[in-house]
Amino acid sequence: MSRIELTAASRIGCVRNNNEDMVLAYDKFVRSDAYKTELMSENTDRFVIALADGMGGHNGGEVASEETLTNLKFFIDDLPRGLTSGEFHEMLLEWLQSINHIINSRGMVDHDLLEMGTTLIGIFYFNGQYYWANCGDSRLYRFRDGKLVQLSTDHSLINPNSVKKHSNIVTNCIGAGCRNSYLDMFEFTAEIMPGDVYLLCSDGLNDMVEDSEIERLLGKHYNANMLCEAAIQAGGYDNVSTCIVKFE
Repeated sequence: MSRIELTAASRIGCVRNNNEDMVLAYDKFVRSDAYKTELMSENTDRFVIALADGMGGHNGGEVASEETLTNLKFFIDDLPRGLTSGEFHEMLLEWLQSINHIINSRGMVDHDLLEMGTTLIGIFYFNGQYYWANCGDSRLYRFRDGKLVQLSTDHSLINPNSVKKHSNIVTNCIGAGCRNSYLDMFEFTAEIMPGDVYLLCSDGLNDMVEDSEIERLLGKHYNANMLCEAAIQAGGYDNVSTCIVKFE
């Protein structure tokens, strides 16, 4: 049994005109808002906490992130009971190919959504097991005993011709013309310790705030909205979204 404290926030930042990020915080979709809740794993056999950073098109990024998270919640809610870890992994990969096709197809039909896409980082609870999965350059960190460690690997390259923040070239995502999207996925149930904090964030946070500073702020018990505010105070060149999952 786990009791989880959850805070989530998604902010537009200082430069952008719209917010292409979205967070699925258990039972709440969060965009340009902040949210907090608590949950007990014994009260459910499944849930998902995920963050999507949209990109491309006139309003395409916000459409892609919302479509992906909405579709993901329905997918998790509708899964049959009793799947093994291997079966769950395979079905999540099948879902990825399906949503990738949906996002790409919508972009081809509607010019305003052309090449829209999104990243995805998420924590999943299913049949008593915890998993995390990543597609893109949004990040998952673990904060334990005062130390911050990045668990996910960025699916991106640094753009050597850019002198601005938010200069990564994403090499894997959902949509945006990507034909071979993939997931890094791991079960981590046995690794969870009481007091562990897991941070999901879009690159609007880690582009603006160094890992050492994120570590310091988490040590001061910053919640998700406070971390977003730190990125905005540092310049807020991009939308910024964070989700903090604390295991009690």
